[in-house]
Amino acid sequence: MTRFIFITGGVVSSLGKGLTAAALGALLQAQGFTVRLRKLDPYLNVDPGTMSPIEHGEVFVTDDGAETDLDIGHYERFTGVSAHNSDCISSGRIYSQVLECERRGGYLGQTIQVIPHVTDEIKKFIRHGEGETDFMLCEIGGTVGDIEGLPFYEAIRQFDQDHPSGQCLFIHVTLVPFIEACNEIKTKPTQHSVKELRSIGIAPDILVCRSENAIADKERTKIALFCNVRPDAVISAPDLPTIYDAPVLYHQQGLDQAVLAGFGLEPRGDVKLEPWMDVANRISRVNGEVKVAIVGKYTGLEDAYKSINEALIHGGIANKLRVQQDWIDAEVFEQEDPTPYLQGCHAILIPGGFGERGSEGKIKAARFARERQIPFFGICLGMQMAVIEMARNLVGIENAGSEEFDHENWQGNGGKRRFEPIVYHLGQWIKGSKTEHRSLDDDKGATMRLGAYEACLLEGSRVAEIYNSCQIFERHRHRYEIDIGYKDQLEKHGVRFSGLSPDGKLPEILEIPDHPWFIGVQFHPELKSRPFDPHPLFADFIRTAFVQSHLL
Repeated sequence: MTRFIFITGGVVSSLGKGLTAAALGALLQAQGFTVRLRKLDPYLNVDPGTMSPIEHGEVFVTDDGAETDLDIGHYERFTGVSAHNSDCISSGRIYSQVLECERRGGYLGQTIQVIPHVTDEIKKFIRHGEGETDFMLCEIGGTVGDIEGLPFYEAIRQFDQDHPSGQCLFIHVTLVPFIEACNEIKTKPTQHSVKELRSIGIAPDILVCRSENAIADKERTKIALFCNVRPDAVISAPDLPTIYDAPVLYHQQGLDQAVLAGFGLEPRGDVKLEPWMDVANRISRVNGEVKVAIVGKYTGLEDAYKSINEALIHGGIANKLRVQQDWIDAEVFEQEDPTPYLQGCHAILIPGGFGERGSEGKIKAARFARERQIPFFGICLGMQMAVIEMARNLVGIENAGSEEFDHENWQGNGGKRRFEPIVYHLGQWIKGSKTEHRSLDDDKGATMRLGAYEACLLEGSRVAEIYNSCQIFERHRHRYEIDIGYKDQLEKHGVRFSGLSPDGKLPEILEIPDHPWFIGVQFHPELKSRPFDPHPLFADFIRTAFVQSHLL
């Protein structure tokens, strides 16, 4: 029997509901249970695919090609359970499904309403896969009181009523601020948040109280009394040095014990927290430091590159090194010399992105890394910028560029190309047993090359040695590709295309053999990196950067 845990939030956003869900999932696994985690987001976008990374953070992509909320990345990194398209949903997708059903006549003439039609669709989503795992953890986005979230709260209230007593449990993550002026911790915001939740028919079983510092027993007892929960179900969640300390802290605070007690379950033996303790030890007790410059266009919001940030940390964990991340806006290099910014770094990484803004700055960064023999990692658009740089400065194609940038300026340029399109719009590709077709006029949402695709690596290449395999599957998210027609010209100048699609038409990986570490990939390896299983490319990138820094 699957038991359902619903995680809601109150007072303010960004308290860490996703981290709480991920850490709890890891703890239940450590107790010997199987878990699955899901995210229900109230926004009206069908999915995050068309949302700005600066506003909403990165888009996390699953193996089956779903564009999801970044919290899905937390779930995967903490539990190792690969998410699917059925593990993330939004109000937009729910309403779309309801309206499509209505247009087909599926409701047989009924008047379509939020209750029961929208709430029934939400409950259908939650029930999908019921019986496959011991626990289903469902995080509700936003905070209690948000008008757009009301159908989700009503749906999980109904869901609890639809199931036998003891099959559902509610966790509420809330804020307990410290007011420095009066030197006091204030519990009133939590009390009001719980009151708001109870007013819509949901009584929390467990409170996870976020604060700067640990909450004393006196305040926990007060919160329990005023919020009508057991004192041992008030979990103190202070700020931590790293997110990977969360499972151990939550276990020490009794979160997993409170959950099992809420379901009337006994622990399945000793909790296996040694792997988490080892990760924390590798982060806190390092043998050195590596400075990596990340040259991107969404550097104003840390969450815009969340998986990149975590994968670099994982690369440090693999080598017991601290990775100092220096985030640099690529547009700066379009006006200034990159040398003062990059000459003190041990490695340079250019992440993915969309659009022309900052592209020339990224090209300068790629050239700096290539000419100065600095370890370089180009991901998705980062690989494309490296190819354009080498086409210009090695092959001699002065106007080398991307069709993506030409398309943006086509009207303003009188329909004339500014660039020779070394990178072109991908009109069709093979996915599984069928051919996907796309055009520039398609809708923007869910029209890219998305999800896991196979790549064949050149035997004896550096990447084949790093992966210890000549066949890999990595996750993609892009609609532009490097033109394979330029392969021979580039390879005459020392570039090696060491990874291709199985049909040999799409470049997946390039490297420069005569360089300490210069690798570009069309996919997003950061999406598959885990603290216990760092992605091999990131682990080798950090290792080489450290070695090279000691050879200078």
